[in-house]
Amino acid sequence: MVWSRTGKGSQGNQDIPCERNFTVETKHSGNYSSGSKFFLYLHVVEKASVECFKQEESSVVLELDIGGKVPCPGVSCRNNTDVIWYQGHKPVSVPERDTCVDETGQLHLCVVYREDTGVYYCDRKIIEQGHSWTFRRAVSVRVAPEPVSYPPRIPKGNMTQKVELGQPHTLVCEVFFPTEKRLLVQWYINYGGNLENMTLLPMEEQEEETVIATEIKVSRSTIIEKVTLQHLNHTYTCIAINSVGNSSVTIKLKEKTKVNLPSLVGYPFASLLLIAGLGIILHVKWLEIQILYRSHVQQGNHDKDEKEFDVFLSFVRSPSANLEGALTISLQEGPYKNKEACLSSMDLLYTEEGRSTLEVLLPQVLEDQWGYRLCLLERDILPGGAYTNDVVLAISKSQMLICVLSADYLSNSNAVFVLESGIKALLQNNTLKLLLIWTTRDSAALVQQDPPLPALVQRALKVLPSLDWSSGKTARTTSSFWRSLRKAIPSQRVNMVSLMQGQ
Repeated sequence: MVWSRTGKGSQGNQDIPCERNFTVETKHSGNYSSGSKFFLYLHVVEKASVECFKQEESSVVLELDIGGKVPCPGVSCRNNTDVIWYQGHKPVSVPERDTCVDETGQLHLCVVYREDTGVYYCDRKIIEQGHSWTFRRAVSVRVAPEPVSYPPRIPKGNMTQKVELGQPHTLVCEVFFPTEKRLLVQWYINYGGNLENMTLLPMEEQEEETVIATEIKVSRSTIIEKVTLQHLNHTYTCIAINSVGNSSVTIKLKEKTKVNLPSLVGYPFASLLLIAGLGIILHVKWLEIQILYRSHVQQGNHDKDEKEFDVFLSFVRSPSANLEGALTISLQEGPYKNKEACLSSMDLLYTEEGRSTLEVLLPQVLEDQWGYRLCLLERDILPGGAYTNDVVLAISKSQMLICVLSADYLSNSNAVFVLESGIKALLQNNTLKLLLIWTTRDSAALVQQDPPLPALVQRALKVLPSLDWSSGKTARTTSSFWRSLRKAIPSQRVNMVSLMQGQ
């Protein structure tokens, strides 16, 4: 036989075999029929909807070979005590069993057998809103084997738990019992840690869970509403008791070290900001860093066979400096330091406007006196060719590029192209050196030109190695300039050019 739901809302409902146990839900409510003879209306009620139904399903443990009682949940809600008990689908009150139902509706089993473990149902007649109902409740019965052979088992031993002062703390004790009727777990406080001075603590209800057929896990907790320093001086003992014996575990409380949350969050956040800041700086200043590295740190191996010039000298003659042939340097015999002293005291090399004709003086010193081979645009690059290609090629064949910066230089597009080409070559070539010589200290302000200089040139002028040359300085200052210039120029010459060869 099967029961089938009929009427409205019956679509999608499966047939329910007769005598089968299942967990009911409110959706199972409705009219059912079995064949053409049996009809019933099933009404599944939420426990919270009717006051009488709020009691939870009962669960009892009966001892083997000893009589026991099984209560009917909620029977006290009604005056009607006409209760019929079933084990599964079979009535319990059969001639084969010595049973009875007392005036409170409890089922009395005079002798408990192992087969009595299972789900029992108590049915009773009630009248609700003028209708007569059969009210069914379920009770889970578990038969404890006898005799119990071991005391309760507490997996966790004595321990120390960390707590926060001023905060609530819950102590939980989990115990495994052999299946029996007597299962007791209690919490005690030991004042001053003295195990002989124990006081029972207020506790939550025991929670029981069947792990295997012969073992039950019982959990019980006690709550400390607010942890104080006094609680740290006491100990707490959980005692589990059954018919064989007892087991216990003791817990001591220890103040938890507070972690400064701002520090935990702040230090990594600050580190992240620092890394991000460094990344932004590297991204924005990467060109300047490359130029600084290649100018001051990176050292390349010069191959004299590939280089034709020691120095590519770039300058723009000012109108007042066109005195070609009018200035010469006396190269008399004597130590080199006398020549430097001579250079530092050449007051005749100033124009009427008070500015030094350094563009005239530099080729004479570098080539005629110091013996370096120079590349001069007006002398060594033939006219009529591709100017840009010739400049780039001449720079690549030189060990060093020296640019004499002045207002006339920075306003001359050809001169700025030489400087820009040198900067690009420096970023690509690890052997080229680049040096700037500012003719006056105020020349740095000349960077803001109209039209403006290329962005690459503007950024490079701030970090490239430079020397300052000013007219009218003392002999010591002028001599220091030449010494610094001599140190900046590569020590290895491509070709030693003597004065006689130059002539």
